[in-house]
Amino acid sequence: MDICINGRFLAGPPAATYAVAERLSRALVALGASGAYPADWRMRVLAPPNACALDAGLPVERVGSRTGNLWEQIDLPRAAGGRLLINFAARSPLLLRNGLTMVHDAQVFTAPSSYSLAFRATLKANIRLAGRRQLGLLTVSDFAKSELVGLGLAPAERVHVIPNGVDHALRAPPQTEILARFGLAPRGYALALANLMPHKNIPLLIRAFARPALAGMTLVLVGGTGRAAFAAAGVTAGANVVFPGYVNDGEMRALQENALAVCTPSLTEGFGLPPVEGLMLGTPAVIAPCGALPEVCGPGALQADPHDPSAWEAALLRLRDESGLRARLARDGRAFVARFTWHAAGRRLLEVVDTVAASRGRCPP
Repeated sequence: MDICINGRFLAGPPAATYAVAERLSRALVALGASGAYPADWRMRVLAPPNACALDAGLPVERVGSRTGNLWEQIDLPRAAGGRLLINFAARSPLLLRNGLTMVHDAQVFTAPSSYSLAFRATLKANIRLAGRRQLGLLTVSDFAKSELVGLGLAPAERVHVIPNGVDHALRAPPQTEILARFGLAPRGYALALANLMPHKNIPLLIRAFARPALAGMTLVLVGGTGRAAFAAAGVTAGANVVFPGYVNDGEMRALQENALAVCTPSLTEGFGLPPVEGLMLGTPAVIAPCGALPEVCGPGALQADPHDPSAWEAALLRLRDESGLRARLARDGRAFVARFTWHAAGRRLLEVVDTVAASRGRCPP
């Protein structure tokens, strides 16, 4: 059996779904090298001509002459030629039947204000067609599956859960110089991603850090959304909020390992990589009791009301002041998330492929 992977992720800007696509593809290659699937199975990544060059390891085949959406809708299915096509980044050829598409969450349906009208219209159409026509949908948590099924996008038996891995957080050596660069003391700050999408709910954290009891603690918001963007959106960040901008993997590891907590106040998440990465590195999480966050963080997190800044203040003060609490959460959380590896994700994907292989050519009507 030939397994083709939609390699558009090799030609796009950095994105979380593209990172998942690369890591799952690499996991499949490694499993093949170890003999985890039959020798007559062949896996290759079909990529557009403008795909970036990666280090050796992925069996990349550049196909077609177009780029972007036209490549995905015309050149990609032509090159796949009816073979099983796996799409890891939510989008796929609209007329595809012999395929599997990973839909990481249902947020384009449940949190539409976070997306532009054009984006959500096209993505909704793509997901609906994939759920109706293809062999199945892949997703990353039981919560995400329940939403996809509840929205009628596919029946439960054709939605397969493949949790993300987070062990990539262990690979880059920590670059602790970033702490000194921004005047950060170990355990003296909380970490979150800088994001203005409404469902990410980051302004709540900024309001929490404006409370007097947290004046001596720092909030570090990592990513491309800076202080000026928050101010333009009507959110004024205090002096104890730091915006490092984009950081590399080693800097991110250092920030995660030395934080008091990784904070995720999202109103919904299909998985929620940042707090689980933190737990893999031994840093507890403070999360909203929403979406898949309780499912994937387990005993490594304190939960706080996503509408109440004082609840986040109280949770962080507990972590700072209660003897043994942080160490217990870190220990239990690290043990809980040890299951989330890319090797395990790849093995689960092979199980799904094996399950649907008998249905090839007999896709839903």
